[in-house]
Amino acid sequence: MTALVQLRGVSKTFGAAAALHSTDIAFERAKTTVLIGPSGCGKSTLLRLIIGLLEPDDGIIQFEGAPTTFANIADLRRRIGYVIQDGGLFPHLTARQNVLLMSMHLKRPAAEMDQRLTELCALTRFPQTALDRYPIELSGGQRQRISLMRALALSPELLLLDEPLGALDPLVRAALQKDLKEIFARLKQTAILVTHDLAEAAYLGDVIVLMNEGRVVQIGTLEDLRTKPAAKFVTEFINAQRGLALV
Repeated sequence: MTALVQLRGVSKTFGAAAALHSTDIAFERAKTTVLIGPSGCGKSTLLRLIIGLLEPDDGIIQFEGAPTTFANIADLRRRIGYVIQDGGLFPHLTARQNVLLMSMHLKRPAAEMDQRLTELCALTRFPQTALDRYPIELSGGQRQRISLMRALALSPELLLLDEPLGALDPLVRAALQKDLKEIFARLKQTAILVTHDLAEAAYLGDVIVLMNEGRVVQIGTLEDLRTKPAAKFVTEFINAQRGLALV
């Protein structure tokens, strides 16, 4: 079995609105899967269901073949790194304290935490001299690197990233895209990334999952979506980002 996470018939509604219709999808190990689609299509909802911030109305979510339940979700979260929109750093904690938050909670040895911090700084190209600064004292790109370091601190089996680069200027975003791609390859990281940007999806993703109105419309590469669209919406979505789709 190559899938690390699998959804079987998973759905979620908020009142009368369906955020995610019944969905079957598998996320393979050591692959980067990118969820893309218009706002409100269910991308972020899917991530929150996987990490247990939301409970499905129907269906089963499996992690390594075992169902995710209320009883085991706390343990599973320690095996999942989560980078939320805008980084989600605690403003009253330094960069160092943000990164080591869970490690300190789990009472990891100080020497182990220091070694891991050094490794993460090297991995993400974050200057160790800035670790004692607060988020407000860091640039947008540096804050995103700290958020990524925090998500990777416990060496997660799965990394979830919810539009991690959306608020950055183009040059910083391009640099972080390059670093993310290298990090994923070096770690053989299983990752699920949400974006609105088709060029970003094509650059970072091994697999693209195009969603619309709470449904998966098509799964494949950018070339699959271009040449073998499963629905009219696929072509419309690509044409709406025509300039980006050509990279």
